[in-house]
Amino acid sequence: MHLDFAGERRGHANHGRGVDAAAGKVYLSPIVDCFDGMPPSWSISTSPDAEMANSSLLGACKWLGEGDHPKIHSDRGCRYRWPGWIRICDENGLVRSMSRKGCSPGNARCEGFFGRLKIEFFHGCDWAGVTIEEFTDMLDAYLRWYRDVRIKGDLDYRSPMQYRRDLGLAA
Repeated sequence: MHLDFAGERRGHANHGRGVDAAAGKVYLSPIVDCFDGMPPSWSISTSPDAEMANSSLLGACKWLGEGDHPKIHSDRGCRYRWPGWIRICDENGLVRSMSRKGCSPGNARCEGFFGRLKIEFFHGCDWAGVTIEEFTDMLDAYLRWYRDVRIKGDLDYRSPMQYRRDLGLAA
């Protein structure tokens, strides 16, 4: 199946991933809007469970406009096939889409997002002595900065939030 989200405000991608902090493993489940690469919602947890995935999806649904029915694209992880995830999609008019097995290009927006996260947040940092709570707070602050402040060349050197404001899509 070919999915083309470019230029349309119609698709979101999701992919949970674990990261190793000095104090233990932390999991991040962002929703990334394929329209502009903005993460409208994310969950950070020490367990990659359904609650983590469901809470990031519910957070993203708060950003939907009247009549929006975007595709939500995910990998084939079990948490994206659980009844709670399916119910949230159905209740909010989301069209579910999954990658073929072993096909990461189908989730390219999230893969690119994680690549940027590694370069800007993890690379060259020493997390020794940082607790899970401190790490989680720093990761959350980075994600807010990424969404609200960090400029992107493909958005005419505006942050995703400023880009949306300029288009009348955000207050």
